[in-house]
Parts: sequence; C-alpha cells; structure tokens
Amino acid sequence: MSSLSQTLAQFVVDLRYEDIPESIVAVARNALIDSVGVMVFGSTLPWSRIVIDYATAYGGAGTSSIMGTDAKVATPFAALANGTLAHAFEMDNLRQPSAGVHHGSTIVPSLLAMAEERGSSGRDVITAFVAASEAMSRIGLAADNTAEKLGFHSPGLTGTFGSALAVGRLTGLSVEQLAQALGIAGSLCSGLLAFSKAGNGGMVKRLHTGRASEGGVLAARLAEGGFHGPSVVFEGKFGFFEAFTRNPKMEALLAGLGSTWETARICTKRYPCHITAHTPVRALDELKTAHGFDGDDIVRIDVASSEKVLSHHNLTKANDVTTVQYSLPFCLATTAYRDPTDPNSFLNNPHEDADIVALAQRVNVSLNEESLQPGSAWATRMRVVLKDGRELTNERRDFRGAPSDPMSDTEFDQKFLANAGSLGERAPVLLSRLRQLETLADLRGLCSA
Repeated sequence: MSSLSQTLAQFVVDLRYEDIPESIVAVARNALIDSVGVMVFGSTLPWSRIVIDYATAYGGAGTSSIMGTDAKVATPFAALANGTLAHAFEMDNLRQPSAGVHHGSTIVPSLLAMAEERGSSGRDVITAFVAASEAMSRIGLAADNTAEKLGFHSPGLTGTFGSALAVGRLTGLSVEQLAQALGIAGSLCSGLLAFSKAGNGGMVKRLHTGRASEGGVLAARLAEGGFHGPSVVFEGKFGFFEAFTRNPKMEALLAGLGSTWETARICTKRYPCHITAHTPVRALDELKTAHGFDGDDIVRIDVASSEKVLSHHNLTKANDVTTVQYSLPFCLATTAYRDPTDPNSFLNNPHEDADIVALAQRVNVSLNEESLQPGSAWATRMRVVLKDGRELTNERRDFRGAPSDPMSDTEFDQKFLANAGSLGERAPVLLSRLRQLETLADLRGLCSA
C-alpha cells in the first residue's frame, strides 16, 4: 500500500508544464517575481546582513546568487540566505485563507538556487514551483493551523516539505527518492513562536523560512544519495501530524490533488506586516482617506477580527520591529500615523514613537463571529471613535493582493521595482527576465548584470 508521502511524490514527479492551466502559470510567475523583489529589499536590512555574512563566510565560491548582492555561494547557503531575506520584512506571499504556508520564502529560494546550480529552464522552475505548492498547501490544510496554537511557526514546518519537493522535482528524483526526502524533511522542521509572547527576539522569525528552504535542499540531496527517512512521516506514530498538530484534517492532504489548484490561493502583501493585519489595515486606511483624520484625532479603535488575532496578535507591548509587524494594535496605530504601504513606516522603529505606542493601547480587539465561517477567516468589522465625536465604521473581508482582489501584473511590477531599488539599473533587467521566465532555457544567467 502506498504511503501518503509516496502519493504526494507521485503527483510531483508526474506533473507536466502542459498540465498546468495558464491562469495558474500566471499566478506562479507573479509569485516568483514578487519573491525575488522582496528578497532584494530584505538584503538591505541589518539583520539580513548577519545571515548574508554567515552564508558568504561558509558557502564558498558557489554557483547560486544571494539576491541583492553580488555574492554567489553553495546552493544550501543561498537557500538559507534568500529564504531569510524573503521573510526579512513581512512582505512574502502566502496562502489565503491562511494554512501556515509561505510559498515565496520557502519554495522559491531553494528552487532558484538549485536552478542556478543546474542551469534549469524557466519552464522546469514553474512546474516544480506549482507541484511543490500544491503538495505543501495541502500539508498546511491538513495541519489546520493547530501547530501555531502549540507554539510552532507553521512556515518553518510546512516549508521544509515544500522546499524538498521543489528541489527534488527540479533535480529529477524518482518517486521513491522524493518520498524519502519527505521522510527526512520531517526531522528538519523547526521554528518557535516564543518571540511573540516575549515581546523581543523577533529577529529569529526571519530565520524560520530560511532554515525551511535550506532544509529542503538537504533532504532532497541526501535522498538522492540513498539516505532514508520514515515512509509514513505523515500518517505514522510520532510522525509530523502527531508531533506538531492536534486533530489534523487528514482528508485534506490529498483532496482535489491534480484537479483543484491550490496555487490559485496565493495572496500578495501590500503592507509589510503580518497577514492577519492586512484586512484591518486596509479598513483603517480607507477610513483615513475618506474622512481625512490621523492618529492624533483618534480616541479609540474597536476591531472585530479572527480567533487567531485574539490568541497570537493582540499584543500591546513591542520592543522590536518584528513584534510591531506581528501585533494588530501596533499595525493599526502605525497605519493611523504613517503610510502603511511604505516599508519605512514600519522600519523606522514605530515601537519607539510615543504617539503610536499610546494609540496601540487604545485598540480594542474582539472576535468577529463571521471569521469562524469557512472562507471568512480575515473578515473584519471596525469602528473608529474620533475626538470630534464622529464614529466611523468599515467592514472588509479581504485586501488588495488577496485572490478575491488580485493585483495586476503592473502592480506586481511596481512592487518589484520599488523593492529592488538597491539594484539600480539592474532591477528592470531582472524584472524583464522574470516576466519572460518560461522562455529562458538556462537560469544560470538570471541574476547576471
């Protein structure tokens, strides 16, 4: 009898570029474009520099680019660095509704690093991305976000499997080898949410996706050499779901595989903050624009959001930027005083701004019962009470960049060029290559000048 690992591996090995609908290819292409731009922006940040220095110190003179730099290092180190850069400022893409999967910061870094090493084609990269995305998304759906209730950061778990599948597909692993890679990947999952309760140490969150991406390279290449992992890493005793989740929805692991395209659920961030804050931030920003007030005018903000916000993101104390980005009260307070679409609004230490800190204490978070309904996890109701006596309300179920309100190619390109500004004249050249990804026969020159 085939294990669940073998069934997922069989799908990944069998998928052909020609099997993928053009609409899904377009989503994948934009996800790759978005991810590279976010990595380049991430390379400019001080905490990223620490990881870049580590990768260049130990990664040798390799073939794979660290985005935003001129460095080329060994593939595992490029995956580690780029996975960290992609999650360096809360701008990487992920699934909607949330399933604890971040495609852009776990699959893309290892995939592009391996493509540069091997000289893979753009079509091969897109196929591997979609195959891994479909499997990884279902692992997340089966986990049902319960890993985070136990204190694990889900992308550090699911992303290791996604990265292993993408790298394994690109390197031509057999079904059995790919199943072994999944067995190995299960022992490489990591990432704790301790920072969210400590109010500090949030820098480590950036590393979780980098380690997942790097772990996928390790798992796939060891499996290729004959290394073994447990064949029942998903369904077995002490396997992934038993160790990291509670009451998993195992039926979701294979549901619709090959017919329902989970890749279509990828959403893109316009604001550099945790995804649970995006709908509330959009709701507040719309009220600001329509009624012409700012943070000094606000008495309080009442926001009804999801159960996840109440359990993880209702933080009124922040000692670093990451915690600000993770906290709904701080995200809304920052939005009230600054432009939420500008990364500098979050980068320039909002937790040290007395007005923002004070307003964050006046954000009252409650449960929106609508968010408990299937497909409504991000539904938000908001009331803003102003000093002049006005009470303004707004309700939203999504944000620009969600599958229900997708960004256009032009908007993706604008985000890329804004994020990749540090590349100067090289930025539009790289964007042009990524826009024509399927036509590229060899990605070894992707990042060359």
